[in-house]
Amino acid sequence: MGNVLAAKERVDGKRSNLRLIRENGGIPAVVYGHNQDSTPIEVNGKELRKTLQGVGRNGIIELQLENDKKNVMLTEYQMDSLTNKFVHVDFLAVNLTRKVTVGVQLVAVGTPVGVKDGGILQQTLHEVAVTARPKELPESIEIDVSHLQIGDSTYLKDIEGQVAAAIENEGDEVVASVLAPKLEPAVEEEQTDGEEAEQ
Repeated sequence: MGNVLAAKERVDGKRSNLRLIRENGGIPAVVYGHNQDSTPIEVNGKELRKTLQGVGRNGIIELQLENDKKNVMLTEYQMDSLTNKFVHVDFLAVNLTRKVTVGVQLVAVGTPVGVKDGGILQQTLHEVAVTARPKELPESIEIDVSHLQIGDSTYLKDIEGQVAAAIENEGDEVVASVLAPKLEPAVEEEQTDGEEAEQ
């Protein structure tokens, strides 16, 4: 299955061993949560990327650890800014019947009317906390901003009814606004001394 990810337990967390894991294509990780003590593990970097492409950012992964298989979700991760590769990841073991709260990305879609008139779209909120059963969590939430005119804003409360999961953030938080275009300051021409004398 595309959501099965093999893992093995790490027995030593020394820096030199972590570096060796990464050099061999592995990623140091930790799994914790439902019926699971915090356990240091390692997974294959390429396999993790392939799995995430299949299940999505908030998807359920079947973590195969020795003879034990657990349903987990990727919660926290660190990336190398130069190579764009995972440096460390955290997996949360979950019970599929119990609700969890995770961060879900907000994606602005559409071109605002105000932008067509010269305004500037500014998205101020990029992620919200969402609570639902693991399999009901959205990978992202789309925010339609096409109707916004210059000076308009859209709020979280405007989309709450469109999402089955519960959004934990306050409804009056601004997601995006269309700002008026910045006007260049007028440059006054300097008059020469001769011109001043003629006046």
